[in-house]
Amino acid sequence: MTLWQGRFGDASPAKELLAFTESLSFDRRLAIDDLVGSRAHVRGLERSRLLDEADAQLLLAALDRVEEEMRAGSFAFQPGDEDIHTAIERRVTELSGHVGARLHTGRSRNDQIATAARLFTKRELASTARRVLRLQHVLLDRAQQAEDSYLPGYTHLQRAQPVLLAHHLMAHGWALARDIDRLMDTRRRLDVSPLGAGALAGSSLPLDPDAVADDLGFRHRFENSLDAVSDRDFVAETLFDLALLGVHLSRIGEEVVLWSSEEFGFLRLDDAYATGSSMLPQKKNPDIAELARGKSGRLIGNLTGLLATLKGLPLAYNRDLQEDKEPLFDSFDQVNRGLLALGGLLTTATFDTVRMQQAADTPTVAAVDLAEWLVGRGKPFREAHQVVGGLVRDSLARRVPLAELVEAHPDLGTEALALLDPGVAVSRRTTPGGAGPDAVADQLKRYAHQLAVDASRLADL
Repeated sequence: MTLWQGRFGDASPAKELLAFTESLSFDRRLAIDDLVGSRAHVRGLERSRLLDEADAQLLLAALDRVEEEMRAGSFAFQPGDEDIHTAIERRVTELSGHVGARLHTGRSRNDQIATAARLFTKRELASTARRVLRLQHVLLDRAQQAEDSYLPGYTHLQRAQPVLLAHHLMAHGWALARDIDRLMDTRRRLDVSPLGAGALAGSSLPLDPDAVADDLGFRHRFENSLDAVSDRDFVAETLFDLALLGVHLSRIGEEVVLWSSEEFGFLRLDDAYATGSSMLPQKKNPDIAELARGKSGRLIGNLTGLLATLKGLPLAYNRDLQEDKEPLFDSFDQVNRGLLALGGLLTTATFDTVRMQQAADTPTVAAVDLAEWLVGRGKPFREAHQVVGGLVRDSLARRVPLAELVEAHPDLGTEALALLDPGVAVSRRTTPGGAGPDAVADQLKRYAHQLAVDASRLADL
């Protein structure tokens, strides 16, 4: 029997209806969260004298038994279980008899589902943030190990200026720091209890949503019952946060793909974090990096799909909102697996710093240093840019080493020629936050401090 059978006749729901509307196949992941919400609801009913102590204790014991069965994998689902909430209430009633019919007093599946979804998302946001922090520590470790190693920095995938490897790695780390901020900010905003909103308008019963919110560990209770049961902003925000985090992981993945190719040769993958080819014996493929790149599209799709679902819904609850859970679960799963896999890949990978430095020591990569050297001697930058650009053009067209042209140029000469020596250009970056040695040493301290701050924030949850 369904929870809504009283409005209908003796006919059972059509099997096609049940097959299309069921959500148990995926929302069973909310079982523990639903049980937490149900316990708080029972305690609230007892405080409001809608349940006596004996009945409340009986229901709480039944809920505890259901949790034991869920965790042990022995919970027996029945064909009539539409969703995890129905299944739990059905089993509680089996265990507690007629008292089980009191469990849903003053509560709708609308506020029940919203509560479980918020509890789940609140917990998982913190868990994902901790995984992000672990990946940031991997990047910190590799940056510290890199010491004075350098490589070309790129714009438009063309060699631009040399940068310290530590600087490049921390660029990804700072992006991940923003991801933690976003995850935590979304978590703060969703920290609102919907329980007590009922189907859409609250209840005539003497419920105390504030006390229930406090019992559940929420910072606030809802302000508007219509909004409470229809709001899925927190799901959309979470999916955005995870999509952007996925984009950042994709960017790391793209560089691993490039750097591990023979054309670049900057990085070698550990055998445990690479795959082979079923046909080509020589292949060593960066599948983790490629999937980090590929799954970002899936994460973006989860976000845009939910936004399309939400855009046309009238207040309050509509069954369309059932479509929030699969993308939410999937995005958490894919991001969390990607964080762990990329962390292992980066921890075990070997950087070919000799190859990196050879690529960064090509004379044209120091072109801007030549221009800035001229600026330091009074020449306007646009004129300096034109002089050096002309030398690079002549070098390529005439196949003459740039060093010869620099040495022969009346505005440059032997002193400027030293700028083309290996490792000189990267040492000249002095601005704070830049890629030079002193700035990067300071940045390493700042980055490590930021990780410590975020670790403290997460520990306080």
